Amino acid sequence: QVQLVESGGGLVQPGGSLRLSCAASGTIFRFNAMGWYRQAPGKQRELVADISSGGSTNYADPVKGRFTISNGNAKNTVYLQMNSLEPEDTAVYYCGAYLSGMNRRYWGQGTQVAVSS
Repeated sequence: QVQLVESGGGLVQPGGSLRLSCAASGTIFRFNAMGWYRQAPGKQRELVADISSGGSTNYADPVKGRFTISNGNAKNTVYLQMNSLEPEDTAVYYCGAYLSGMNRRYWGQGTQVAVSS
């Protein structure tokens, strides 16, 4: 069974930084795309950033210029460097992965990010 595991969340002050990591296990395939999504209390899940296996990136407007998504050296790994964090960034962050050949999407369990003074 494919499993995505996130790490790196926590509590940080406004203006601080966090780096989220996601690693997939249980598959020999390289995902066509991986990304980060977040869900704040009372809101729907939204895209933060995603990246293709070839390195093409896409960012949601609220995080442009502050967050950077990147593929890791290991297959099916992805990172999210979050700088200049704001209280509005507080949410559960989920790693997602897409395998186009099977039209399947996988999700991690989520990691909590809290930005507060």
